[in-house]
Amino acid sequence: MSETTAGSGRETAAHDTVEAAVRAQLTKALGGVRGMLEAAVPTIAFTGTYVVAENIKLAVGAGIGAAVVLLAVRIAQRSSPQFVLNSLVGIAIAAFFALRSGKAEDAFLPGIILNAGYAAAMIFSIAVRWPVVGFIIGSVTGDPTAWRRDPGIVRLCSRLTWLLVLPCAARVAVQYPIYLADGDQSGLLGTAKIVMGWPLQVAALAAMVWLLARGRTPIEREEPA
Repeated sequence: MSETTAGSGRETAAHDTVEAAVRAQLTKALGGVRGMLEAAVPTIAFTGTYVVAENIKLAVGAGIGAAVVLLAVRIAQRSSPQFVLNSLVGIAIAAFFALRSGKAEDAFLPGIILNAGYAAAMIFSIAVRWPVVGFIIGSVTGDPTAWRRDPGIVRLCSRLTWLLVLPCAARVAVQYPIYLADGDQSGLLGTAKIVMGWPLQVAALAAMVWLLARGRTPIEREEPA
């Protein structure tokens, strides 16, 4: 058995209930406290620099520079750069929008669009009874679709997916009207993005943990052939 396969087997065996598996996988997906902070730092650097200097190019440089520094730290520590790379891609796309239009608030438009897309996709997955959280269970059990045979697990995954929808929908509901407002709204948009970033995600995760802590649904793993 390869080291990778053995590691996967140990990770799977560590979770005996659906609730424990989902809770662990969601925490891993968010990258923990460090991963969420790394996602916020480039936005803070961009917004803070623009508010002080009112220079889009300088603000873009500060945001990208912050992401590059975080990436260098990850590389030096030989830890996974996944969440920093996500942040770097995000700030690069935001920079493209802002530099193309010359308006700092346009840096926040991709994030608004992305959150709207996530919310729509997750709501659709619930409507067709393929809630996205179900695939987390599938990644643990070894069968990506077996969870759908249990109506109780489908309902649980739907409720958990709704808890992921709420932060995305809230960001769009608050930030898009600010974006449409007259005048330079970059400072307010930056503040809203930071406040509604990892704090909202942590709140959603806490709600999910609370919901998951109430149940103990056994995991039925696929037996090897």
